[in-house]
Order: sequence, then structure tokens, then C-alpha cells
Amino acid sequence: MQHDSSLRPDDTEIIHQILDGHTDAFESLLIRYQELVSKIVRRHVPHDDITETMQDVFIRVFQSLPSFRAKGDFKHWLTSIAVRTCYDYWRTVYQSKETPISEITEKHQEWLESVIHGEHGTLIEEKGSCEEAKEILDWALAKLSAEDRIVLELIYLEGHTCKETAKLLGWSVANVKVRSFRSRKKLEKILSEVMGIY
Repeated sequence: MQHDSSLRPDDTEIIHQILDGHTDAFESLLIRYQELVSKIVRRHVPHDDITETMQDVFIRVFQSLPSFRAKGDFKHWLTSIAVRTCYDYWRTVYQSKETPISEITEKHQEWLESVIHGEHGTLIEEKGSCEEAKEILDWALAKLSAEDRIVLELIYLEGHTCKETAKLLGWSVANVKVRSFRSRKKLEKILSEVMGIY
């Protein structure tokens, strides 16, 4: 028996059902958006913590439904909660997950040298495709604050504009612009200082 997809309740209808006490209806939203949430979380947290962080996102979504305004875009609202959950993840755990300097290999050093001696402005955009780049960036990002890390990831790794980043994080555009400039300078400084170890 085929189901007409046009008869599927929209997000707002499902939310009304949940708020009216039919909490089982939340499973429909979970199924509908779990792939989106998975993609966001996978970009921001370590592999071992993806499942738990996704659960945190949906718990927050469920608990926050009464504050959701039907006139808004539920998908964007959920995306914002997912991004902020990842931000909170790093606020609480990233400082205890620093990668020892001994884990920076010769290949990492070669990549660092190409960055430090390369053209200014190519730090992330053009040098971020190889595995060494990803590993060293993860290591360096762990040296930053959670605020600096999330802004760098959203703007320089995912390509969001300052305005989009501000909406996702609930910050002012001016704050995002200042933070993105300063955090990139901090990251470049960290990478430069690492070179002095060898």
C-alpha cells in the first residue's frame, strides 16, 4: 500500500501534537531530521562522541519545543540547536582532550612548513584537504577556546557567512566578525609556534 507523501503532517502539525500531549509524535521529527543532525555533529565532534551528542541535540529540541515559534523555520531552528550543542560539547570537554606534542609526526611537520612558508591566507582553505592537515588542525583547534573553535569551523571550514554564523550561534554579527579575525590569528600563531619545537 502506497502512502501519499503530501498527506504527511508538516513540522508545525507534529509540534502541535507533541505539545498537546502526544509525545510519541516526536519520533516523526527524530526520523525526519536525524540525518541532518548527524551531518552537523559529525563535522564538529570526535567520532566516539557523535551518538551521545546527537542524543543531546534531540533532548534539547524536545525540551525547547514550547518556545518554538510556528512562524519560524523549524529546520533552521533545529540546526541552530545542533550547532550550539556542539559548541557546548567543546566548552565542557575539549580542554581535557589535548593531543600530546609527540603525536605530531614528520608528515605533520612537513605540512606545517608548507603552511608557514606559503602564501598568507591559504592556511585553511587551500591547505586543508590532506589527512595531515585535518589531524594538525584538530590538534591546534584544541588549543583554542570553544568560542574560537566553533567560529573557525563554521566560517573557514564550512563556508558560512558571518551573518549565518551569528544566527546559528545567537551572537551579534559584529561579535562574529571580531571573533573570526582574532581566532584565525590565534590559530596561525599556534601553528607557527609549533614549528619552533623542531
